Formats: sequence, structure tokens, C-alpha cells
Amino acid sequence: MSGPVLDQVTSVKVKLGLLVAVSVTVASIVAAVGAVGGVPIWLSIPVTVALALGVTQLLAVGMTSPLREMTAAARGMARGDYSARVTATSSDEVGELARAFNRMAEDLAAVDRQRRELVANVSHELRTPLAALCAVLENLVDGVAEPDPVALRTALAQAERLSALASDLLDLARVDAGAARLSTTQVSVSELLARAVAEARVVGREVRYDVRVTPPDLTVPADPARLHQLISNLLDNASRHSPTGGAVQITAESTAAGWRLEVADEGPGVPVADRDRVFERFGTLTEADGGGGTGLGLAIARWVTDLHGGSIHFVDPAPRSTGARVRVDLPREPRQHTHVTRKAQEPVMTKPVETPAPAVAPVVARQPESGMDMLFGKFWPETGVPGNVRAVLYCLGVGVLAGIILPFRDLGLGTFVVLLAAGAAIVRFSVNRRSRFTQACAALCVLLAATSVLRDAEWIVVFCLMAGTAVCMAGLVNGRTLPSFVAAGVAWPLAGLRGLPWLGRSAQAVKGLRTSAAALRTVLWSLLGVIVFGLLFASADAVFAEWAGVIIPDLKLDSFVLRAFVTVAVGGVVLAATYLGLNPPNVEPGGGPARPVARRYEWLVPVLLVDAVFLVFLAAQATANFGGHAYLERITGLTYAEYVHQGFGQLTVATALTLLVVWAAARKAPRATKADVVWLRGSLGLLCLLTLVVVASALYRMHVYQEAYGFTELRLLVDVFEGWLGLLVIGVMVAGVTMKASWLPRAALLSGASLLLGLAAINPDAWIAQHNIDRYTATGKVDWNYLEGLSDDAVPVLATLPDKVVGCALVNREPSNDDWLEWNLGRDRANPLIRSHAAAAAAAVASPTTCTSWPAR
Repeated sequence: MSGPVLDQVTSVKVKLGLLVAVSVTVASIVAAVGAVGGVPIWLSIPVTVALALGVTQLLAVGMTSPLREMTAAARGMARGDYSARVTATSSDEVGELARAFNRMAEDLAAVDRQRRELVANVSHELRTPLAALCAVLENLVDGVAEPDPVALRTALAQAERLSALASDLLDLARVDAGAARLSTTQVSVSELLARAVAEARVVGREVRYDVRVTPPDLTVPADPARLHQLISNLLDNASRHSPTGGAVQITAESTAAGWRLEVADEGPGVPVADRDRVFERFGTLTEADGGGGTGLGLAIARWVTDLHGGSIHFVDPAPRSTGARVRVDLPREPRQHTHVTRKAQEPVMTKPVETPAPAVAPVVARQPESGMDMLFGKFWPETGVPGNVRAVLYCLGVGVLAGIILPFRDLGLGTFVVLLAAGAAIVRFSVNRRSRFTQACAALCVLLAATSVLRDAEWIVVFCLMAGTAVCMAGLVNGRTLPSFVAAGVAWPLAGLRGLPWLGRSAQAVKGLRTSAAALRTVLWSLLGVIVFGLLFASADAVFAEWAGVIIPDLKLDSFVLRAFVTVAVGGVVLAATYLGLNPPNVEPGGGPARPVARRYEWLVPVLLVDAVFLVFLAAQATANFGGHAYLERITGLTYAEYVHQGFGQLTVATALTLLVVWAAARKAPRATKADVVWLRGSLGLLCLLTLVVVASALYRMHVYQEAYGFTELRLLVDVFEGWLGLLVIGVMVAGVTMKASWLPRAALLSGASLLLGLAAINPDAWIAQHNIDRYTATGKVDWNYLEGLSDDAVPVLATLPDKVVGCALVNREPSNDDWLEWNLGRDRANPLIRSHAAAAAAAVASPTTCTSWPAR
């Protein structure tokens, strides 16, 4: 149900109103604090929404769970299971409905139990006398026995017992209601045992019966019919479990408090742990040798014993003996009392009832389908995912680490440390962490994160981190197809919503940890000691204060608010990714293979037409190349540089669309005959070859344009993207030769991320600067404004310019004043060069005519 606070509210409407009011209030306060602290809106909005959702989940947890539990319980009742109960703790209308449902379930369970017990009792109690009567009659019919008075009396006794049992079985309803009467009289124990043994022998089991009564004339007050019922059930149980030729010993003796009856056999015996359970209804040990009864005989024996005010139990066999020994202790005078029948247990229950007091049917905890399960359905079920306090603490620790390191610092060593900590927490709890693909993704993510330490160019670092994020999500879900990669990316933000029930279970698990309170006290006292003594020593010693200032951030109001927001944001993002690894969704499509077209021309004609278009385009390209620049200007009115720049973007789109055409044709093309495979490989292979020519043409166009107008970051990145598309085309051709393409999506993902990593490895800003300097040396054309905007990664290359113009590229640059958490290789290498050329940069500012730019287009 809902939390303890809302449980006291007696109206659902009021409860929902309070929930909305609290959530809005929390969101408003968090937003206001963020605005006062100067938190950027792109950070404050998601944190505010996340905290509002968290408060809503905390307060509203279980508000609708009784309704879902009732749905699950009703479905169980339709299958005959009446054991389910609904959790009812609230005081509102839903809680009242839950309690009424529980009462109804108890009544239905009682009716169903009584019906089952009646059938079981009737079948059990009628079986023994019917078997004996049939045996006597069969012997008479077959001529094995003569119809002498003894045989006829035995048959008559069984018939009379059937009649008495019919009355007894009709009394079971009164017995279960708690009322039964004894008709006591003086009973000769010897005669009673003799009759019971005679009836047991009629069943035909090959066992011996040894009866001993001490004293021989022992007479006891008892109900003879009930007592006969008790002894018959004990003898039937003993003979069934005794081996062929075994002996069943029946002893009766007088005791100080009354008299004692024991029945011992030579069977496998009853384990000590099961000696109480066998007296319960349906408590038969079916695994025991000779088993197979319904489990009511001993239960009825205990009922008769209880009626007489005695006790019945199993005891250890006599010394040097094996088997089971049942001991019945009866008082000298039966106590007339109201008997209370124990609630019969269902067959699935194994724990015995310890006392004869009436008990309410046990409440069976059910896990009904939650609201999140209904929302996400089969795409993202949550089965067998217990709360994980350690995972939540790890993610919280990463958030705190990010709140301390990231604010007010540039990308550098601290960023890499935070990323490593986040990745370690995510992979540590991933269920797919042993997968080779996931391990490869983790290693690639570490290399991509290392660019934050090695490169100062934020654009390449951001692209590498984005690629690392995509690779991480694909590795967590262990995806194999492009749709699975896309679904993994979508599932990451949705994990913040899907994981709310898991987060609630993790919070509840803290209460069950015995060491959690001690651990919390330890952490609090440790922090208090560090803070108190740290402040004292910092105020007493300037050197210690300087050391502490490097490690501990400046906690002013605005900085504290920003750090708090960063802590929540980073911790929440890492927690969502951790849950995605703990419980990955079903991202692989389950639609099965596509149905191929019925006729070959349905897919072949479009592909061949596309091939023809490619051939015409390549013919035009050849004409332009062989015709020369004059022919191009006469036909199009464009210079060659303008011509090649005009079509680069279209060629890139055409390359990507070609991959889509190949994918669609491969899915729809039939492969039933060898000719189908030949046409498939031939047409698509030709298309791929033509596409590679287009890729080469696109790269050549970009090269010509860069030579004419200079090199930029965007152009270099587009070159890498076009090269990656060409690599994918080669992969498609390999898949076409082998007719196996399941490896291609993963290869495409990892190769794309690896190409970005390779681009970062060559130091792209330095590469761009070097090529622009080479172009300046050859033509005298350069865009100083663009070179000025390059990152510090380019400074070692820019410093090689001639002294008269080196200041043009290094103007407006200041050496960085980074702490050790901001250390970055690019900035560290640039700092001494910026200081050494500070005079040249100042001179360039003083005489701007020296730095005449030839801007890139």
C-alpha cells in the first residue's frame, strides 16, 4: 500500500490531492534553489523532474497495488487457488475494498477446503471395509472358503462397519464445526484388538500380527466405535509399510494415568522431522516405501485420540529394532469436551499445525503485475531483480565524486576519473559483463574516455564521449542488430522511470540490513571527526590549509547548489545505466525473418535500375574529369572547386541510402535456388562496387575543395564519416560473399567508434593546422581567424610559423592555470609555447594589418 503517512488518509481524492501538492512544492523549491544558485536550465530541469518523480514514487508507492493484487488473486481463484490475500494497510476506499476481498477469499477457501476434505474422507474410510468385504465374498464365490458362520460374521461385520462409517462421515461436518460426542462404555481391550486384527487379516497383506495385552483382562472406558476406528487406521498404516513376511506388534498396557496402546512395524520408519507432519491431513509421506494412502488415516486417528483426551505420536523403535512405532496414551476416564478441529492444510503446504487452536488461512504474498509492468509490457519485464543497495550506493558515490570534481573545471584528468568510476559501477552490476561483446565495448569506452585527458579540442572529445555512450548502451543490452542499438539508446533515459520500483525495493532493503545502522553511524562519526579536526588544523597552519583547499572544493552557496545539482544529475544518469545493465530490456526484434517476394523481378528490377543510375552518374564524373576545368565551366558555369563542393553532401546521402537499398533487397530476395543467390550477389555486388567508386569520388571532391579553401574540423569529420560509410559497404560485400551478416551491425558500431578514436589519436586540430600552414606556405592564403580559434592541441604546430606571423595564430591565447584535476596533455604542451610567444601575439594585436586573412569558404 502507500506509505505510512498517506495510509492514515481516509479518502482517495484527498490522498491524490496531497500527492500532487507535495510533488509540485518539491519541484518549485528545487527549481527556485537552482535559479538562485545559477544552475543552467539544461541541468536544473531534468534534476527537478527527477526529484519530483522520486518524491511521487516514495509517497505513492503501493497506492494502487491492492487493485493489482486483487486482479492477480481473482485470476488465481478462477484456477481454483483461494490462498491469495491482498495487502490492506490504508484507511481509504481501496483499503476497505481490499479487506472485504480478503474476507470473501477466506470464505471461499473454507468452502473449497470442506468440499475437498469430504471427498478425501469418504474415499479413505470406505476403502478398507469395502476391500475386506469384497475379499470375503470373492473367497466364498471362488470356493476358497466355506460359507461358515465365521466368514459370514466377518462379512456382516464389514457391512455393519460400512453403515456406521456412513453415519460417521456425515458427522464430519459437525466435527469440523467443533462438536463431536462420545458414547463411552467399558471395552475389553483384548476383544477389541482381536476383532481389529481379524479384519486386518482379511485385507490379505502378508504380515504377522503379534498382540500383547497387559493385564490380559484389561478393560477401559471408551467409545468402542471410535476406538475401533483408531486401531483399524493404525493397523492399516502399519501393515501397508511393513515388508512381506514382517510382523506388526500391538501392545496394550495399563499405566498410572490410564492405559497405553502401541503399534510397531518393521518398515522404513518415519524420519524425526516428519513425525508431526504425518498426523496432518494430506500429510502422507509419498516418498516412503509402501506409501500411497490419502494421508487421512493418521489424521483421523489423532482426532479420535483427541476426542478421548489422550495423545498420539511416533516414538523411536525398540532397541535392536527398526520401523515405525506409534504410541497412544489415553486417560483412565475420557474427558468429555468440545473438540476443535485443526484447519486442514492444502496439499501444497508442508508445515504442520503445532496447536489445535483455530487458525486463519495463511496469507500468501503475491507479486502482482505492477503499473510499470503494464506500461512497458513484454519489452521490459522485471522478473527476479531484487533491490541492490550496493549498486545504489556506488552510483551515489559516483554522483558525489562528480559534484566535487566537475564544476568549475575544464575537461581533464578529473573528468576521466569520473568517467572511469561511472563505467566501473555500471559494468560491475551488468548481467552481461561476461559477454565478449560487452567486454570489448567496455575497453573501447575506456579509450574513448581517455580523450578528455589527451585532447583539448572539445569537439572531438564530445564526439568520442557520445560514441562511448552509444557503445556502452549497446554493450549493456548485448545487442546484435541496429534496432537493438537504437532501442538501447531509448531505454537509457526510460530506465529512470522503469527502475523506480527497483529503487524502492533497494531503499526497503536497507531496513533489512542488520549492519546498515552501524555502517551509517560509522560514516557519520568519521565525517564529523574529519570535518572538526580538519577545520582546526586548517585554521592553525597555512600549509595544511593550502593542501586542504586543493582537495576540498570551495563550498559557497552558489557553488554548493551547483555541486548538489551535478551530484543528483550524474548519480541519476549512472543509476539509470546501472539498472539498464541489471535488467536489460528485450531489444532484439521478435518478428522473425522477412517473407521474400514471390517473383524475382519484384526486387531485381529496382536494384538494376539503381545500378543504371549509378553508372550514368559515374559516366558524368568521368566526362567532367577528362573534359578539364574549361569544359566544366562552359557546361555548368562553376569553377572546379565550387563544382566538387556542391555535390559532396548529396554523395554522402547517396552512400547511406545505398546501404538501405542493399538491406531491403537482401531481406526480400528469395534464395530458394542457386540462380536466386547468383542474381542476389551479382546485382547487389555491382551496386556496392559502384558505391565504393562514389565514396572515392566524394572523398576526392572534399580533398580538392580543402586544397582550394582550406581545412576545417567539420570537413575532416565529414571525411571520416564518408570513409566509415565506405568501410560499411566493404563489410556488406563480405557478408554477401559469405551469406552471413549477423556480425555486421556490431562491426559497424565498433568500427565507427574506433574511427573516431583514431581521429582523436592523430590530434585533429594539429593536423588541420599543419595542412593550413602547408597551404599558406604554398599559396600564401590562410584564415588567421580560424587558426586562432583552434584548441591548444594545435599550438605546437602553430608555433612553427615564421616569427613575423606566428603571433597571428597565437593571438588572444593565455596559458591555462589548471589544477591537477584539470591536467590535460594538449594544454600542458601548449602552455610553455604560449608563454614564449606572448610578445609576438601582443605585436600582432598592435599591428592587425600584418595578419591579413584569406577566409575559408
